[in-house]
Amino acid sequence: MTDHHRQWDRYADRYDRDIGFFERVQFKGGREWVCAQASGDVLEVAVGTGRNLPFYPEGVRLTGLDFSAAMLDIARARVLETPHKVALIQGDAQRLPFDDSSFDTVVCTLGLCGVPDERGAIAEMHRVLRPGGRLLLLDHVGSHHKPIRLVQRLLELVTVRMIGDYQTRRPLPLVAQAGFVIERRERLKAGTVERVAAIKGTR
Repeated sequence: MTDHHRQWDRYADRYDRDIGFFERVQFKGGREWVCAQASGDVLEVAVGTGRNLPFYPEGVRLTGLDFSAAMLDIARARVLETPHKVALIQGDAQRLPFDDSSFDTVVCTLGLCGVPDERGAIAEMHRVLRPGGRLLLLDHVGSHHKPIRLVQRLLELVTVRMIGDYQTRRPLPLVAQAGFVIERRERLKAGTVERVAAIKGTR
């Protein structure tokens, strides 16, 4: 087990309380926006404590992956409250344990900010999607306003050390470089929040 795993396992019991505040203030409606567009065989990368589960539409077949066993323990309790068919798996977003072209949709909400190699994780999401499949992302990103980005960089000095959480990443260019076609993109909250829907090409 790496230090990164231990950090998130220790943080698991506090996560719902802490993220609940930011969902109300910063990410309001983001989980709903992402999950409403999911369909078919869905992989949620960095499923965490399962906070997205109530927002998926009927009929999805959901696989949730997270590297933290403690986070998954909390998610399992939420699975009991959802009508969806859900399989929870412990694994690494940078080395997804699935065959090529296994899923119709890949979801990642507030997860790429905490993956050591975000480029590798996005490449893996592309690999496991079927041609024409959809990638749906929600995350906090580096603002295009310089004063805000400076504050984010200062905050990052603390959050990276605590739980490996980066504040200034901008995954959108990496999504395009991985071979996705950007279908829809929204920047909110002075450019600190980004929602992305992208399609894997059919070639």
